[in-house]
Amino acid sequence: MEDLTTFLSKSLIGWLVIQVCLTLVFFWYLRSYKQPLSSDEQLPKTAVILCLRGADPYLPNCVRSLLKQNYPQYDLKLIIDSPEDPAFKIVKEAITEIGATNFQISTLRTVRHNCSLKCSSLVQAVSDLDDSYQVVALVDADTIVHPNWLRELVSPLTDDKVGLTTGNRWYVPTGKYWGSLVRYAGNVSSVVQMFLFQVPWGGSLAIKKELLNQTELLKKWGEAFGDDMLMHKIIKKHGLRIKFVPSLLMVNREESDLTNLFASVKRLILCSRLYHPNWLALVSDAVSSILFPTVTIILALELLLATEWNASVSLFKSYSIYTIGLLLLMLVMELGVQEVIRSQGQVTPQVSLTTIIKMLIAIPLTQWVYGLAILSSLWMSTVTWRGLTYKVQGPWNVHLVEYHPYQWLDQPIDGKLSL
Repeated sequence: MEDLTTFLSKSLIGWLVIQVCLTLVFFWYLRSYKQPLSSDEQLPKTAVILCLRGADPYLPNCVRSLLKQNYPQYDLKLIIDSPEDPAFKIVKEAITEIGATNFQISTLRTVRHNCSLKCSSLVQAVSDLDDSYQVVALVDADTIVHPNWLRELVSPLTDDKVGLTTGNRWYVPTGKYWGSLVRYAGNVSSVVQMFLFQVPWGGSLAIKKELLNQTELLKKWGEAFGDDMLMHKIIKKHGLRIKFVPSLLMVNREESDLTNLFASVKRLILCSRLYHPNWLALVSDAVSSILFPTVTIILALELLLATEWNASVSLFKSYSIYTIGLLLLMLVMELGVQEVIRSQGQVTPQVSLTTIIKMLIAIPLTQWVYGLAILSSLWMSTVTWRGLTYKVQGPWNVHLVEYHPYQWLDQPIDGKLSL
């Protein structure tokens, strides 16, 4: 028992040191990154693609922000699931409000039953583009961009060695649901992982159109469940770099309860298992971040009940150091990202003492939620996503069970809850 106690204590502290080092690497990149913005003459004509099913809470803000870009030549291509989709009316009202002309609204013409609905929309949108477009940018409906977003996203692509640029999302820690706080805590770790592994995020991404023509990406999308993670291998296969742009950390103010969060985490883990370029490394990280702390606290409680005070105190001490260390890392990351968010002209949330206490509680809660999600997703073959059910037997073996248009009744009761 003493050997196990020592092993768990050393493992926790050792893993905390590793996480500190990895976070500092990300933080250094965040602070030191300097990307000169290209002039109007250097910027290629770009198509911004937004695929919609359902009315996301901040969809009007998203559409308005996309049509107010400081960029010379670009068009917003909206692919909406069906004419009766709630998003259709919202999008038209937002566009009419600002009087934009650089847009095109299309409905999904062909519902493919061997890939996700989003991948069906992407295949249609890219296939419809003419040769005047040199860059394709992807964005999600929960992304509210700043005026220089597209310029900052596309500028690094003027380097011949860069094939894809990406940002990431950043949730706020001040939500009213515990699901929102757990999602925030999990995302802090995910942002660092995706930076280190160069995993693209489809919510803010740009790729050279010639790559779409030269690679098998459209074919892969036509058979896949996820759209972004699989792009890593394709870009690397052609000897090109994936560039993470820190100024494209997009703040997300949507809410999530624990039930919706659990379903979305399972879906994310499934996509990671199918397409993540370093899935085994992700599993190792999960074991270190979830299994060791959980085993430590359970064993500490058992030793306490068995009146083995010294061993129990030792484990509680290691667990406390580890948890408080993670909290400090989260606060350091929050301060760094808040600086990025302020530079975008957005208001940053105030992290009060109450919020910090909730963040501390959310750390073990996040470990348990993600641990359960990983376990329940290991043999997962059926996924429900935006009201549709998919059978997923492998990365390129996806079947949409039955299609039906999205309805207003499918919308969450709380207008700020994510779909």
